[in-house]
Parts: sequence; structure tokens; C-alpha cells
Amino acid sequence: MNKACIKQRGQGMTEYIIIVALVAVAAIAVYQTFGQVIRSQTAAMAKELAGEDGSEQSRMAQTAAEAAAGQAAAKSLKSFTGNAGGGQ
Repeated sequence: MNKACIKQRGQGMTEYIIIVALVAVAAIAVYQTFGQVIRSQTAAMAKELAGEDGSEQSRMAQTAAEAAAGQAAAKSLKSFTGNAGGGQ
């Protein structure tokens, strides 16, 4: 193989690693925000599949979803700009 081909393979692998890292960071952020909702919904489904009442877990999921929605509404890109919009 020539050196140009090896460089291209290395560059492709580096780009792939960067993309995978970005996807992982995004997944962590989403799970951190909606993790309790997911856990509560999963618990409710497991109880229902077992023939038990999963309404308590469903209520917990609804409460967690409302809290997550409030957090998402409170945080936006404006939260990270500091005083950039102060003159408006």
C-alpha cells in the first residue's frame, strides 16, 4: 500500500471516532434529562406485563416528564451566552 492510502484510512478512522464520541455525549445528555422518565416507564411496562398494577409507576413517569419538560424549557442556547444579549 502506498502512504496516501494509509493516511486516508487513518483520517477516516479519526472522523469515525469523533462522530461516535459526539453521539455518546448527546446520548448521555438526553439520558440525564429524561432518565427518570425512561426508568419509570420501563417499570410500569414490566409491572403490567407481570399482571400487576403499574399505575404508580405511570404517575411517577408523568411527574418526571413534567419536571424534565420544565428543565428543558428553562435551558436554552441563551443560557450559555452570558451577557451577549444584554443590549437587546
